[in-house]
Amino acid sequence: MIRPILAISILLVTSAAAGADAQAGKAKAGVCAACHGSNGISIIPDYPNLAGQKVKYLESAIKAYRDGERKNAIMSPMATGLTEADVANLAAYFASLPVGG
Repeated sequence: MIRPILAISILLVTSAAAGADAQAGKAKAGVCAACHGSNGISIIPDYPNLAGQKVKYLESAIKAYRDGERKNAIMSPMATGLTEADVANLAAYFASLPVGG
């Protein structure tokens, strides 16, 4: 039996992911292509592929850069101005891409 609080949490997470706009994420992702590739497959060996990553992972990574919990000379400034909606939309976009690009 699922506990009520757990059920509500699952519903909220599912609703938040469902409310993301992958097309808005695609429009915002143009600058990401310089390092992560136009199809989410990195063109630089040391940079991660974003295509097909899980939404939750992408959201937490972007927020960590944005909020200063994770520091990187390139990613931190790139994420600084992103809103919660931007983060959700970018994550939805990259998660929707096929893993192989």
